Parts: sequence; C-alpha cells; structure tokens
Amino acid sequence: MTVKSASSRGTDGGTAPKFAPALPQLSDFSLVSGGPLYQLLRRTRLSDDELQFTSRRVLVVAMIAWLPLALLSVMEGNGWRSGETLGFLQDMEVHARMLVAIPLFMLAEVWAHRQIPPVIRTFVHDGLVTDATRPSFEAAIDSAIRLHNSVVAELLLVGFVYAVGVAVVWRTQFALDVNTWYAVVDGGLLRPTMAGRWFAWVSMPIFLFLFLRWCFRLFIWTRFLWQVARLDLDLEPTHPDGLAGLHFLVLSERAYRPVLFAMGSVLSGMMANRILYTGAALADFKLEIFAAVVLLLLTVLGPLLVFMPNLRNVRRRGITEYGSIGQRYAREFRRKWIGGGQTTSEPLLGSGDIQSLADLHNAYEVVDKIPMFPFSWRNLTLPTVTVLLPVAPLLLTTFSVEELIDRLLGMLL
Repeated sequence: MTVKSASSRGTDGGTAPKFAPALPQLSDFSLVSGGPLYQLLRRTRLSDDELQFTSRRVLVVAMIAWLPLALLSVMEGNGWRSGETLGFLQDMEVHARMLVAIPLFMLAEVWAHRQIPPVIRTFVHDGLVTDATRPSFEAAIDSAIRLHNSVVAELLLVGFVYAVGVAVVWRTQFALDVNTWYAVVDGGLLRPTMAGRWFAWVSMPIFLFLFLRWCFRLFIWTRFLWQVARLDLDLEPTHPDGLAGLHFLVLSERAYRPVLFAMGSVLSGMMANRILYTGAALADFKLEIFAAVVLLLLTVLGPLLVFMPNLRNVRRRGITEYGSIGQRYAREFRRKWIGGGQTTSEPLLGSGDIQSLADLHNAYEVVDKIPMFPFSWRNLTLPTVTVLLPVAPLLLTTFSVEELIDRLLGMLL
C-alpha cells in the first residue's frame, strides 16, 4: 500500500483536483436503508425512502413489544410488586430495553442515514480517491450495498436471536434468580408466566434483532473502510487537520451516539434491578461499566483503526520529502544571510526568507506530529459521556444528593 504525495495530484490549472462527476452510488449509499425489514416498513407505510415516520414506527413497536407485557402482567396480578415478586412496573431493565433502547435504535437509523453519506462523499470531493482508484472505491460501495440488502443475513440474525440470544444468553446471563413478573423460580428453574412467554418469544427478540442488526451494520462499515484504506489514497502530509486529510472520518461517530446511549440505558436498567432487588451495590459493577465503555468505544471508533497503516506511511514519506526540501532551503538560507555564499544587498528586516523558513518548519512539524491513530483522546470524551450518562443516576444509590453535590464541587473547586 502506498500513499501519493501532493505533487502527484492531478490538477486543473493547478488549483483543483481532477475527478469525474460524483458517483451515483454515493447518493445511494446508506447503512440503514436496505434489507427485508426496511422494505417491509416501506410497504406498511411505517417508513419512506428517507426513513421518516420515526414516531409512527416507535409507537407500533411499543404496542407490540411493551404494551402486551403490561396488560398480561396486570391480568396475572404481577403489575406491581407483591411480596417477593418483582412487578412489571418496577422492572427498570425491561423499560430501559423496550421504551428507551428500541426507540433509540430506530432514531439512530435516521441519524446514520444523514451522517454517513457525507463522510463517504468526502473521499471523492476532497480528492482522496483519484481517477485511478475510482473503480475500486465504487466496487467497495457496491459490495457494502449488496451486503446490507442481503435477505440471508437478516434471516441468520433472526435465527441467532432465537437459538442463542433468547435460549442461552438471556436466560443464563440476564434473567434474575428471583420471582418476577416474567418467571417464577421453582426448584431452581425459571417457569415463565404468560407475560414471560410473550417477553421471551416476541419482545426480547425484537430488541435483540435490532441490536444485532446494528452490530451487523457496524461490521459492514468496518469492512467498507478496510477496503478503502487499501486503496492508493491521495493523502497530504501537511494537511492542517493533522491527520493527512482523514480527520473527517471522526464525524462518523456522531451517527452512533443514539446507539451508545441506548446501550448505556440497558446497562443502567440491568444494574438498577440488581441493586434494588438483589442486594448488589454500584461498586460491584465497576468491571462491567469499564468493559462496556471500552467495548462500545471500540465499536464506534475501532473501524477507523484500519487507516493506521496509511497514517504511518504518509508520515514516513512526509518526513523524507519535507526533510529533504528543508535541508536544501536551510543551507541556501545560511549561505545567503550568514556567509559562505554570495553577498546580497537585500535588507534583512522584513525579508520573506525568514518567514518562509518559519513556514517550512511549521509544515515539517505538522508532518512529524501525524499520530498513529486517526482520532485523539478528545474524540473519546463525548462517546464515553454518552454511554455513562444513563448510569449517572445510580450514584444516588451510593451517595445522598447532598454528598454527591459536595463531591462534585470538591472535584471542580
């Protein structure tokens, strides 16, 4: 893999990169507007080509996933806590999944549909993809579109949801070992109620499918970026963004913030249930919180790591190129102004030679500081806050409001 220098860019009159009109596929590329479910939503008028009618979709899904649970729980006398049985209305985790996470998964589709295409178009509009690499870039887009339109992929997701997600993972890792509205502990086994059966076969699969479909979309995004990173991109070592012109990729993280908040809400609901009803403490979940933050950050920013070789190569070549021109300029500057060369009557004060030497130094410094990663520590702040924000209210289970305010003031002052 090689990276072209700025001097190798095709130009028109020396001012603008040459490239053909925008690809038709650029306007068609979307991580979310495709697949059997998307087509079903369009036919039932729960969506259009631009993924509008979000509130309509949220309402319909809530009526399918949440409302039957509430009605069945009330019918069975499990709507509110009774003795040792956790009532439906007190179950923080189920409300976090059905009323917060699922709507946010749907809202994130609209965000991604608006945020990702401009990022893709920047590769072409900024001249990073040249005429020579255009066919390969187009092939990567076509491949991503075919993959996210795959009927087989969504069928496999549905099969995985029921075979593994509900039957194994949820029952063994997330279900509470106490009497609840969805199951009664009998001889060490969980026997589902009527509401529990709807939860296991309808509500939970809806949540898991939407979650896994986002995982699949992030896989498609990672695969697409990996294919683009292998192209002969026309990167500029002295680009003022400090990342050879790739800093725009960080903007893709914005598309996934609703997903991050949704998963933070699910984590908060799960911990709240265990703190309030099983005697656990917030401190018991330090490892889970840390692991969730790291995993989710890797999920949304990890795909950008495929450009690490590009940054390494452009930095190495930039140091060589700008180091060479800097050596020649500095030597000629010394000969002209310090001695050892021809004399000059040009006044030193106000000479452009000194400013040019400083500018060359600044350019070399930009090249030398090109980082290994295509994002900075600062880019980790907002995603981390997004994940932890739903968890913050659980601090009240450890500290009183007064203690919490005192601690916060102590940290700030």
